[in-house]
Amino acid sequence: MANETNGPEATDAAAWPSPRTVLDARYGEPAARATRWSAAVEALGAAELFSLTTLRAGQGGPHTTPLLAVWSRGALHFCTGAGEQKARNLAADPRVSLLTGANALHGGLDLVVEGEAVRVTDPGSLRVLARAWEEKYGAEWHFDVGDGVFVGARGNEALVFRVAPSRAYGFGKAPYSQTRWDFGRATPATPAAPEAPEAPEA
Repeated sequence: MANETNGPEATDAAAWPSPRTVLDARYGEPAARATRWSAAVEALGAAELFSLTTLRAGQGGPHTTPLLAVWSRGALHFCTGAGEQKARNLAADPRVSLLTGANALHGGLDLVVEGEAVRVTDPGSLRVLARAWEEKYGAEWHFDVGDGVFVGARGNEALVFRVAPSRAYGFGKAPYSQTRWDFGRATPATPAAPEAPEAPEA
């Protein structure tokens, strides 16, 4: 698993990098223009549902599941139970992608964020994120902060992960366009993953 974040994220000036923006004219209409990263960030902040793809521990195949995510301080954040398949996958390989967008052909903006999922364990950062979760999704998604984890209403614990983009893509559909944002973060090589016993998927 990637190194944990151990300090308040608010002091991390690198949390708001300015990416290199590239419009790939091969996949767009002549009138297409590159989507601004600020517009992508606004869409990521407003999106309610994401699809997370991880690599299966010990197998290497993809595992995709829908989940909630919060954009905060230059990164997407999501949470998962320690025993869930995606958490087991991340323990072996932190590389992920998150997809969100409009399920429509002729409108909206689809976004893909690629990066490395890093545990958030600092109590101050977790409190900030817990407030962000409730502000975005309502009291149904209230979390308290435990020992490096979120704690739900039934006492269930969830690991929290931060994904700072290494690369992101925006797919416009009115007109059609494809924009790539490069952040200059290296994607880690595939680690050797031990065989993992079967566990319920989630």
